[in-house]
Amino acid sequence: MRILLDTHTFLWFAVQPDLLSKTARTILKDSENDFFLSSISAWEIEQKCQIGKLPLPQAPAAIIEEFRNIYDFLPLAFDETAAFQLHKLPNIHNDPFDRMLICQAIQHSLGILTNDRFITQYPVKTLW
Repeated sequence: MRILLDTHTFLWFAVQPDLLSKTARTILKDSENDFFLSSISAWEIEQKCQIGKLPLPQAPAAIIEEFRNIYDFLPLAFDETAAFQLHKLPNIHNDPFDRMLICQAIQHSLGILTNDRFITQYPVKTLW
């Protein structure tokens, strides 16, 4: 499977793995899966750290680099083609980070590993 990690999924995996569901842990351990971490998640993590809403044991760049190296998480840049998927999304909630991740998942035919009940309502495959 080709899977986009939601930001909270990446953070939980990196810092609080006990918060992951049993299914999520199984999916993350499966070496047959290809995992993507979006530049949008990096931006969201960095922004929340900068404003004090997300205390982390290390700098976001260090955590992301470490997990990319250990688990082969692939980078996924946000581009215009993904942005043009926005018209396909119903107006369920207004979190711009989530909406950009959903657009990327649609554009690249990825499932999203997420526990976010809002994302599960969009026209994208979710796993948890």
